[in-house]
Amino acid sequence: MAEPDSAALAPLDANAIAGQVETMRVLFGAPKLAVEPVLQGSSADQVVANPRIVIVDDEPINVKVVQKYLKLAGYQQFATTTDATQALDLIRSEQPDVVLLDIVMPGISGLEILAELRRSEQFLDLPVIILTAVCDRETRLTALRTGATEFLGKPVDPVELEARLRNVLITKAHRDRIKNHAWVLEREVAIRTAELAQAHREVILCLAKVGEFRDNETGNHVVRVGRYAGVIARRLGMEGEFVARIQQAAALHDIGKVGIPDAILLKPGKLDEVERQRMQLHCGYGRSVCASASENADREFESHTVAGRSIASSGTSPILRMAATIAYTHHEKWDGTGYPESLRGEAIPIEGRITAVADVFDALTTERPYKRAYSVDESLAIVKDQRGRHFDPQVLDAFLDAMDQITEICCEFSDPAVRSLTACQS
Repeated sequence: MAEPDSAALAPLDANAIAGQVETMRVLFGAPKLAVEPVLQGSSADQVVANPRIVIVDDEPINVKVVQKYLKLAGYQQFATTTDATQALDLIRSEQPDVVLLDIVMPGISGLEILAELRRSEQFLDLPVIILTAVCDRETRLTALRTGATEFLGKPVDPVELEARLRNVLITKAHRDRIKNHAWVLEREVAIRTAELAQAHREVILCLAKVGEFRDNETGNHVVRVGRYAGVIARRLGMEGEFVARIQQAAALHDIGKVGIPDAILLKPGKLDEVERQRMQLHCGYGRSVCASASENADREFESHTVAGRSIASSGTSPILRMAATIAYTHHEKWDGTGYPESLRGEAIPIEGRITAVADVFDALTTERPYKRAYSVDESLAIVKDQRGRHFDPQVLDAFLDAMDQITEICCEFSDPAVRSLTACQS
């Protein structure tokens, strides 16, 4: 396999990649990749050839002497301070390749600065060379145990200083090369998974529209229901991952209609009892399309816990598992009079309760073979009347609280034939 071209990947930054990886996790439930921050500043080769060096010492003469020695050795990039209290801020702003640090300083000791650096993941591997006149065995051991990379006594020997510094920088350069290579590979993975995530979203929407086109020639119903469900979930305080998933999963709520004959699905009048029972089978069909239900799922579907376990145990995509739950439960009613399992109250999974409100409202505002499209005001009156009967009161209240957003979605994705009946008139 050819090594990824790092130059071709250069325009992407850490935030963009992190966003792509998060999208992948929402869609597929994959664990977060440990996306390494982009190496700031010099490359691995530059670490050795021209490193950024921070010197911290409360004695100005010591800073000048060390800097002079290193300049004679060919080093050029320095940032220094004689105020130990400013050392951490200086290190954070300069992002050095190595720090030369005194121990005994007023305000904060070098060992305290070192300990603070090692508590930060960002500076966990930053080379720190201790330069101090305190060279007793206990101080040396304490410094090394705290995370010092090297320990040199004062007065500093310029030859030893250069040799120790070079060894430290060579080690850092090797480590940075490994990190940079891993970063390039992770960016490549993130780019490919972002493409896969986009394809996954498009397939879900296409699958949803396949079912919807059978009784709605625009297919916008599935888009609106998904958007409504996302708005409701967000208003209920659901976490972002849940909101992102339900917005896509809810679009598949009626995919089971592909198994219903046209004579029933497109019948302009009221269904008879046999036809009604046949129509209700679309919930089970939908679950089967989205996920292979467990052998005993129907028998076990008695409570939210059992329902969640039986459906979550099937399939691999979190979105499709949620879609299976929604397809099977979006016609359940809060008072237990719904179908296919006559679940009551919180025994109905929350995603089913949310989609129920979104689906009914959109069905009311949309023309169907058996009914005209109702206006938004008429539709709201109907759904409000079903609070505590058809709909979970909290879910319905969240929907009503978000009517500004709901109306915007209704207008943006409205079907031309019923646009005049919505609140979209200019």
